[in-house]
Amino acid sequence: MLDSTDHTTSDLRHDMVAFRVADQDFCIDIGMVREIRSWSETTFLPHAQPYVKGVINLRGAVVAVIDLAARLGLGVTKTDPRNVIIIAQVGRQMVGLLADHVSDILPVPPEAIKPMPDVAAEEAKAFITGLVSMDDDRLLRKLDLARILPETKTFTA
Repeated sequence: MLDSTDHTTSDLRHDMVAFRVADQDFCIDIGMVREIRSWSETTFLPHAQPYVKGVINLRGAVVAVIDLAARLGLGVTKTDPRNVIIIAQVGRQMVGLLADHVSDILPVPPEAIKPMPDVAAEEAKAFITGLVSMDDDRLLRKLDLARILPETKTFTA
């Protein structure tokens, strides 16, 4: 039997968390966000990738904090108390994302998510899955968090 329910675009919308990094606008799916915390100092990890700011203790779990600006090639974030750490779940891994601030939580209809233009550099395409067109003519870059995470290496004895 066919489903006669009318599924409107609002049923298919994606809720996004919008945030700023190095004066640029980005967003991720809200379903990945576990919490948004104020900035707290991290513990340095020797030999970590340069964009890994360090780790924090999140209620007994050790969580790596990634400096999104550094990871995206926008320079290193000079941290201050106004910064935030967005705690996100990517698959089975929890990660902290250092951002300047969270600006909004937005309902985004599917038609507002545009593909990356063909002229974009491969490096940009590696981290950005699309552009979210806002009513105020702003474009938010939608990040692919799985690609943002540091590569894990398996060591054998």
